[in-house]
Amino acid sequence: MFDTLSGKLSGVFDRLRSRGALNEADIADALREVRLALLEADVALPVVRDFINTVRERSLGAEVLESVSPGQLVIKIVNDVLIEALGGAGAVPLNLNVAAPVPILMVGLQGSGKTTTSGKIALRLFKRDRKRVLLASLDTQRPAAQLQLQQLAQQAGVASLPIIAGQTPVEIARRAMDTGRREVFDVVILDTAGRLSIDQALMDEVRAIREATSPAETLLVVDAMTGQDAVNTARAFNEAVGVTGIVMTRMDGDARGGAALSMRQITGAPIKLTGSGEKLDALEEFHPERVAGRILGMGDIVGLVERASETVDQDEAEKLARKMARGTFDLDDYAKQLKQITKMGSLSGILGMLPGIGKMKAQIEDANLDQGILKRQAAIISSMTMKERRTPDVIKASRKKRIAAGSGTSVQEVNRLLKQFDDMSTMMKRMTKLGQKGLMRQGMGALMPKQQQNRRPY
Repeated sequence: MFDTLSGKLSGVFDRLRSRGALNEADIADALREVRLALLEADVALPVVRDFINTVRERSLGAEVLESVSPGQLVIKIVNDVLIEALGGAGAVPLNLNVAAPVPILMVGLQGSGKTTTSGKIALRLFKRDRKRVLLASLDTQRPAAQLQLQQLAQQAGVASLPIIAGQTPVEIARRAMDTGRREVFDVVILDTAGRLSIDQALMDEVRAIREATSPAETLLVVDAMTGQDAVNTARAFNEAVGVTGIVMTRMDGDARGGAALSMRQITGAPIKLTGSGEKLDALEEFHPERVAGRILGMGDIVGLVERASETVDQDEAEKLARKMARGTFDLDDYAKQLKQITKMGSLSGILGMLPGIGKMKAQIEDANLDQGILKRQAAIISSMTMKERRTPDVIKASRKKRIAAGSGTSVQEVNRLLKQFDDMSTMMKRMTKLGQKGLMRQGMGALMPKQQQNRRPY
């Protein structure tokens, strides 16, 4: 998400940074390129116009033109305006501050990921907020839609409303709220039917459900991959039924990102959550300042730390750290580390949260890291005996052939893994030997292999 936009803006900002001083013509040229980048990213024209005008007004102030580092100041202004366009600093939480059971109405077009998102929100409320959640499918149009939500409820560990054939969506909604009150549920999530396109029947149905349930949240689910169509969908739903928040799905797809930048200004409703992937835990709060940081190549270290704290087993991590400090880290530990990394999501997604990684994005994708290396390395290690994992030195030619055959890889890949592990072990031993003071005194170069330490620059 945002890769194309981020790449184009990085080029503009690199040129701004390289100039010692800026004049009005320089800023005008830069903003022309920013404008084209935003339009190519499918940002709505009125949003682009307001964005550029705001940046221009702030950039032409005397404090920018006379600044010691005007390029950096312009970049800061773009960052600030970008955060404002995305909804302002800080995530906007779901509104649960009403009498229980809290009704949450899910609306959107068919295929936007509405039912899966309902399951994701249910899991999030159950796991993080310790809420008793009831899922109710009001979709009588799509075959097996009610069964799909029932299965998602089982996966999430929450309750689902029993299916009664022949009821209308409004009748199901009333029964869901009545069940929520009688059985003391905290939240009732109402998953409405979608259509392939917006029509009067869909809007009338959603309006009738909203009047019958008075939802605390009306969440519109839109597919980020549909670009400008997502913005048009949001505008139509907001005008017809009123939207309190937006959930953008498929944020991990190859989308241009314009929908996210347009939503707040077009609808007035904030993006509250984003989904990436089919797994039920693949749902995140939307933080405008962090997204702006990713677009401008500044990364999202806070988000990375939060993701790690949610997915990494703390006891396991501490045990691995102690083994690394003692220099007793083996291939079994390495396999556990691979598993922890995989839990955090795709490698390209993790790397995209690191500052300055944007320029390496193409090389990372060309390397096919996500689909290839981690899975193959895990397969190679799982094909080894416990003795081989703990003492890799015993792995000679015949064992390598057996491991390669067992893991569906090649001997070359087995050799590559062993070499990588050997380099990692050597570095850890050097770190242990140097200690913190020695490392500070000699620098990171002391951890490099000896042949690279002795190599002189040209």
